Amino acid sequence: MGARDLIKGVDQTLGDRLERIVVAHHRRRLERLGQLGALDPPAGGWAAGDPPPRRGNDLEVFVDGSEALPAMVKAISEARERVWLAGWHFTPEFRVGETTLRELLADAAERVDAKVLAWAGAPLPLFHPDRKEVREVREQLVDGTRIECALDARERPMHCHHEKLVIVDGRIAFVGGIDLTTLGGNRLDTPSHPARGGVGWHDAAARVEGPAAGDIADHFALRWVEVTGERLEFEPAEEAGGVELQVVRTVPNNVYDRLPSGDFRILESYLRAVRSAERLIYLESQFLWSPELVDALAAKLRRPPADDFRLVVVLPAHPNNGKEDTRGQLGVLAEADAGDDRFLACTLWQPGEDAHPVYVHAKIGIVDDRWLTLGSANLNEHSFFNDTEMNVVTQAPELARALRLRLWSEHLGCEPGEVDGDPAAIVDERWRPLAEEQLARRERGERTTHRLLLLPHVSRRAKGVLGPLNGFFVDG
Repeated sequence: MGARDLIKGVDQTLGDRLERIVVAHHRRRLERLGQLGALDPPAGGWAAGDPPPRRGNDLEVFVDGSEALPAMVKAISEARERVWLAGWHFTPEFRVGETTLRELLADAAERVDAKVLAWAGAPLPLFHPDRKEVREVREQLVDGTRIECALDARERPMHCHHEKLVIVDGRIAFVGGIDLTTLGGNRLDTPSHPARGGVGWHDAAARVEGPAAGDIADHFALRWVEVTGERLEFEPAEEAGGVELQVVRTVPNNVYDRLPSGDFRILESYLRAVRSAERLIYLESQFLWSPELVDALAAKLRRPPADDFRLVVVLPAHPNNGKEDTRGQLGVLAEADAGDDRFLACTLWQPGEDAHPVYVHAKIGIVDDRWLTLGSANLNEHSFFNDTEMNVVTQAPELARALRLRLWSEHLGCEPGEVDGDPAAIVDERWRPLAEEQLARRERGERTTHRLLLLPHVSRRAKGVLGPLNGFFVDG
């Protein structure tokens, strides 16, 4: 055995061992909390516990900020009683159409109850936003307005409040990946993803109207009373459509007194869906480094339920953090695929000679065109165990399929009707050749002609130490 092979072998063994330690720790933690069902759910079905799936909802999905932000502005402008926002970070001067976020909320606060619940920021000025920066944001929001802004510092060490919620009158709610901030990138993006500030921004959000919006408002009310001591009340939302929806969330244990054992049902929902998959798993995420989820995905690749089973993931080329974690887990999936070409990992770039990456920030899962989730949770240990997150889940085939066709047509640069065929054939005949061709162009130093690029399969060495170490020290 050569020195390179020896280093690779030691590196891989150490990484695997560290990863097993992290997974075992999470299992012990959830077992102690009586929440082991989140890790060991059966295939299919809704997540157990509260809130249950609710009938009578309307669900509309907005792809990219150019669609989502005007819908949020319209709902806030038409509020009759209250507007509640919860988020990772807010930029008061963030442009939301013809106005700024501060101006929009200040105007709403003149006629309705306007509350903003923001993460208090990193305790040490090593990460952005830090506590001082967030306090300055609060002052900018409330100064001279009737906006109430509370800062939630009840986080697990090294973690945050990551959900992104807009709630109007307790009957309409927006859930998704879009932060109302310019920190890290401009969210007011279009399907063409122009490189503004060096990066385009692909994201999504869902508008929920009906009883499920009341569950989202209940969650906001729980956090608000924990932080401020003020109890919030609102009338139950009436039925507004024919969609059955379930609100699922991550809330770490021992963060809120009213939820001491936490809530880990986003992880449960994903595992149920993946384990039930028969033909197609399609994922968009900022990160993919949850070993529990990757293990379930790898099992599908090792023992595919059908010859035409495919797993497609769309990820950023250069995530803000956790790059080696994601690259390593892609290596795990590539090994599980064993050259059968059932697995495809892609990213998005602006085409041209001076190409810029498109930052994939959407958090979407679609399984077999029958199961759909969308929200704030990435596919990593932060979102499944340690940050507060919120997703919505539906098992409405017409909605799941329509969103997949829309996303695929955007990424492939074609009309939705052109991808309205057998998913495996579309992946094999359109996705893979195009992504491979564009990567080859880039590697030869040639001008790329399309946004879709292959994320090349990587060795497990990237996974070997850096990914598990991150999990061990940060996600334990």
